[in-house]
Amino acid sequence: MNKIDKKDARLVREELTRLTESFCQQYLDNEYRMLIKKIINKLSRKKQVPYLSGRVEIWAGAIIHAIGSINFLFDQSFNPCSTASRIAEYFGTSTSTLGQKARLIRDMLKLHYWHPEFSTKHMLDKNPFADLAVVNGFIIPLPRQ
Repeated sequence: MNKIDKKDARLVREELTRLTESFCQQYLDNEYRMLIKKIINKLSRKKQVPYLSGRVEIWAGAIIHAIGSINFLFDQSFNPCSTASRIAEYFGTSTSTLGQKARLIRDMLKLHYWHPEFSTKHMLDKNPFADLAVVNGFIIPLPRQ
């Protein structure tokens, strides 16, 4: 296996950032851009940096797909809104490839709906579980403030 040096890894990360920011500028917003950048940085700190193998365009689309899927990006009632097809077309890949790679990212980073670090402000504000707590195995409502 070829060893990738830090300079090459930095160049790939910069290209990944450039590609995702380009998509965000065209279709999403600054909040998504910042969340995507956080994911890229988190993936960069993994012992085995996943995006160093494979096409950087696929990783870029998959990162957007992963963050979008936990924030209802594909729901037309949300703003901004996009489709998996648009992401796939933009990055020149298939929706199934993006979906598979996005699943890998979600599993690797343990991403889920209402994730405190990777959810949009709108999602966090609408979190139906924010006012609940588990005490001695029972779910109870928290007092309103």
